[in-house]
Amino acid sequence: MNLDLSPSLAAGLVVWGGLVLGLCLGAVGQATRFCVRGAIADWMIFRGPARMISWLLAIAVGALCVQLLVSTQLLDASRTIAWSDRLVWASYLAGGLLFGYGMVLAGGCPQRSLVKAGAGNLRAMITLLVIAVTAAMTLRGVLAGVRVSLFDSWALQLGSSQDVGTLMARTSLASAQNFRWALVAAMLLVALGIAWRMRGKLDVGHVVGGVAVGLFVGVALFLTGGIGFFAEHPETLEAAWVGTQTRRPEGLSFSAPLAHSLDLLTLWTDKSMLATFGVTLTVGVLVGSYVSARLRREFRLEFFSSPREFGAHMAGGMLMGFGGITALGCSIGNGVTGLALLSTGSMLAVAGICTGAWLALRLQLKRAEKA
Repeated sequence: MNLDLSPSLAAGLVVWGGLVLGLCLGAVGQATRFCVRGAIADWMIFRGPARMISWLLAIAVGALCVQLLVSTQLLDASRTIAWSDRLVWASYLAGGLLFGYGMVLAGGCPQRSLVKAGAGNLRAMITLLVIAVTAAMTLRGVLAGVRVSLFDSWALQLGSSQDVGTLMARTSLASAQNFRWALVAAMLLVALGIAWRMRGKLDVGHVVGGVAVGLFVGVALFLTGGIGFFAEHPETLEAAWVGTQTRRPEGLSFSAPLAHSLDLLTLWTDKSMLATFGVTLTVGVLVGSYVSARLRREFRLEFFSSPREFGAHMAGGMLMGFGGITALGCSIGNGVTGLALLSTGSMLAVAGICTGAWLALRLQLKRAEKA
C-alpha cells in the first residue's frame, strides 16, 4: 500500500497503531471476558457454548477481513509466517499441546493473562513474566536448540503457501482465491447459524467480543501488511515491512511479543532495540484492561492462595512460553489470527492446544473428585 509515506513515518503509524489496537483489545477483553482457554474449558466442563461461539465469531469475522484485504491487494498474506511454504507440523502439534496444557494450569493464555493482570491479578502478572523469560530462552537461548532439534527438523516443504485454499487449488481447476472465499462463507454461515440457534445462552458481550476481536485481526494485518509495506524500500530497493519484529506482516499474537518486550526493557539503552508492533500491542492490552477495570469498578488485587497454586502458574507459564514459540503462535496467534488466515499449521496447532487443554482439565477434574 503506497500512501507516499516515508519509512520512518510508516513505522511510527504501525507501532503507535499497535498501541491503540492493544488498548481496544484490552478493554474489550476485560469487559466481555473473551478467552480461548475459557471457551474450551466452559465447553468441556459445563457444555457452556457462549464463549465458544464468541471464539467462532472472532475466527469467522477475522477470516472475512483477511480475504477482503487479500482480494483488494492490501495484504500479501504469502509473506506471513502463517502462509509459509515450510510446514513444521511436529512443532505445531507438540508446541500446541504443551501450550494448551500450560494455559489451563495458569488459568489463562497470554492474552487473557494480560487482561487479568491489568485488572489487578498479580498471579497473571507473574505468569506473564515466566512466559516472557521462557519464550526468550526458546527463541534464541538455551531452549532454542531443543526446539530446533526435536521439533523444527520434522517439516514438509510444500512448494507453495500452506493456506488451505492454495493446497486445495493444487488438486482442482478452481483458483485458490475461490476456495478461500468459499471457506470464509462457510465459516460465517456456521458461526452465525450456531450463534442464532444458541442466542438464548448468549449475551451481548459474547457477540460484541467475538466480532470485535475478529475486526481487530483485520486492523492488525492492515497496519502491518498494508500501511507498513513498501514494494521498494528507498534504502534497500527491496520489498519491506516496517514497524514489525519479523519484518513481515503480523497479526494478533503474544508469545514472541512478550519476549521482545522483555528484551526492550532489559536492553533499553541499546539503540538497536526498538519498540515494534507486537510490543506496543502487548502494552496496550495491559493498559486497556486496567482502564476498563477501573471504569467498571472491577479492579481488584489478587495473589496466590497456596504454594501449589504458585507452582501451577509457574509451570503453566513455562509450558506456554516454550509451546507458544515452538508452535509459532499462542492461542490468539494460531487460534484466531492463524485460523482466520486459513493456515494449515495453525489448524494443527489448535488441535494440539485443544488436546493439551482437555488433558489438563481432565486431570484437574480427577483431582477434584478425589479431594
